[in-house]
Amino acid sequence: MAERKLKFAGTSFCRNLPTATARFRSATYTNLLLKVKLPEPLIPGKLIERYKRFLADVQLEDRTVTAHCPNSGSMMGLLQKGNDVLLSESGNPKRKLPYTWELVRVGPTWVGVNTINPNRMIHEALLNGEIPELSQYSDIKREVIWKHTCRFDFMLKNGQKTCFVEVKNVTLEENGLALFPDAKTERGVKHLRHLKEAVSDGHRAVMCFLVNREDCTFFMPAETIDPVYADSLRDAYENGVEIVVYRANITPPEVVIDGALDFEL
Repeated sequence: MAERKLKFAGTSFCRNLPTATARFRSATYTNLLLKVKLPEPLIPGKLIERYKRFLADVQLEDRTVTAHCPNSGSMMGLLQKGNDVLLSESGNPKRKLPYTWELVRVGPTWVGVNTINPNRMIHEALLNGEIPELSQYSDIKREVIWKHTCRFDFMLKNGQKTCFVEVKNVTLEENGLALFPDAKTERGVKHLRHLKEAVSDGHRAVMCFLVNREDCTFFMPAETIDPVYADSLRDAYENGVEIVVYRANITPPEVVIDGALDFEL
């Protein structure tokens, strides 16, 4: 067994990995090439601080604003004061916070922090038949309640064939490695359990991770942040849940999902 050590902010992410059998390939999803645009105009600013999870103070050119932060994770590695950020502005006059935090720049790399966008991107790809392994489904539904207990991001159908897809936004990076989650996630564990249950009921289930930054070369679960999630992901994969990892290359306002990454479990 080879020990992989990952260090971040004084924390060491360590676990033993098989030297020859840990890496898996995301099937033939590497054919995916999708271009989407973020809401425009994108308004530049400097991060002051993020607080109460869903709020962020941002210094614009002429004033300070409080923006909605649509990300429930820890956003580890993204919250340094003074980081460049890009905001979108809502045209809804009834909205309490008109600004939404879309992107943050870490060094030279733009990172997508709005967790709504990956679902929008994957939905667009599904509608256009741009994901080869999922292009055979003609009926695409979002936010589907299953068995009265679980909500999946997507349910795809073609006659009697059903596929459930769950999408996660990945922003944590260390030494070129994409990691998820960046905080403990009981909800994420629940989703994996239900995906596995869907497979046992005879359906297809896909766990899709979108690495929303270009500086990663492969993916693995963040074992020491949430060992329960890491174990659940391995268990789901061993019981028939498919895993695919896409990477986004961001040049504001354009986002290009240009292929798949290998992953280690």
